[in-house]
Amino acid sequence: MRFTNLTRHTEIGANSYLLELAGRKLVLDCGMHPKHEGEDATPNLRLVPDDALDAILVSHSHLDHIGSLPVLMRRQPHARVFMSAPTAQLGEALLHNSVNVMSKPHGGGGGAGNGQGSSHGRGVSGPPPLFTHREADQYAQVWQPCALRQLWSLEGERLARPEEAEVSFELFDAGHILGSTGILLRAEGKRVFYSGDVNFLDQNVSRAASFPGVDGPPAEPIDVLVVETTRGDHPARLGVTRADEEARLARGLKEVFAREGAVLVPVFALGKTQEMLAVFLRMKQKGLLGDVPIYIGGLGTKMTEVYDRFASSSPRLLPGLSLLHAVSPYVLSGREASSSPIKPRRIYALSSGMMTEHTLSNKFAQRMLGDSRNAVFFVGYADPESPAGKLRAAAPGDSVQLDEENPPVEVRAQVEVFDFSAHSQREDILNYIRRLQPKKVLLVHGDPGAVEWFKSTLATLEPGMEVVIPPPGEAVEL
Repeated sequence: MRFTNLTRHTEIGANSYLLELAGRKLVLDCGMHPKHEGEDATPNLRLVPDDALDAILVSHSHLDHIGSLPVLMRRQPHARVFMSAPTAQLGEALLHNSVNVMSKPHGGGGGAGNGQGSSHGRGVSGPPPLFTHREADQYAQVWQPCALRQLWSLEGERLARPEEAEVSFELFDAGHILGSTGILLRAEGKRVFYSGDVNFLDQNVSRAASFPGVDGPPAEPIDVLVVETTRGDHPARLGVTRADEEARLARGLKEVFAREGAVLVPVFALGKTQEMLAVFLRMKQKGLLGDVPIYIGGLGTKMTEVYDRFASSSPRLLPGLSLLHAVSPYVLSGREASSSPIKPRRIYALSSGMMTEHTLSNKFAQRMLGDSRNAVFFVGYADPESPAGKLRAAAPGDSVQLDEENPPVEVRAQVEVFDFSAHSQREDILNYIRRLQPKKVLLVHGDPGAVEWFKSTLATLEPGMEVVIPPPGEAVEL
């Protein structure tokens, strides 16, 4: 058994991992880095010989986990590709949007942004798109959707027992976004569990993860745990609950509307848009928001349509809820981003979450920040080097450069940060590791400070547990 980290650096980027077991080769996820272009935006796929894979397993449909899948499939024509049914539908829409973004100068994309706010366009003379719309269609047709909590072989056959195949896998709901899964692999009498991106707390749409051992000791021991560490450098805020954040957000909205301002909420089109629509719906149902118009972008609308399609057939807290029907948001196109009037007492929940250049949220921010009546409310992760990260770090009165084509903007509007992360707090992941008691832990999907916190903390609390930060490009014997 061997594990190779195909991600080019220790970071949250183009996440991808090669796993070799029982003489079979498979890849877990194949993401695209939101800040790079061309081959640099893909995992190090040169480490995988052409046509050598038996299977590719995708945990969920965020760009950093599925964005380079067509590139890998082009080189692995005989590998079967498995994922949950919602991930297949969301992923197909995301890949087509990614082609649009890569095809336009400067990473344009008409302001729609993508699921995670990528800006890797070809530029005036940059690299061509990594794949085409035709390839996205062609490859999506052969993806095999797999039901959760069922055994599958790498040939795509349902199994009654793990012993019926040399290698079997099973998907478990990860509670991160619609369709997100953790993946349990069994081979040679051993068990490897890959968390993907996980949330052990309920959101408004998604239920908390239902992983092996989440409520107590697992039914069977886990030998190797490959676990995300996204929030490893962010301690939990003691005593602050999601309900507290919702109440604080409701108060903030009320104050802005009282002074006749508008609120921009930068969101990822996939996951965060749907969660915030559910948050605003709850506020309206409780009489905390009133009949406030809510605007979302075109890609956010497409992703919400898929959410509504699975409203009664996926694990969620509000089964059967159609978000588009219940909330009735207005839809803004990219062309309207620069010309549509910004009206008071409105919520503009627009992608991208990191306010990447040329996206709706970036364009609206440049028009809103100069008015002290307005506000920008951040509700999720933002890379410190992104426009959103720079704005979050700015003080009132500072000037912030939000894109390269326009002058800096003075920050007069209110800027606030709320915690509606779809990733588990580090303490919850730490508790899960300790409850699972794997023989070996591989720490992935985190910046250097995040993975180091987990490693040092586990060394103190679980000195008998082998903890590894897999170096990019180097095989780790399991």
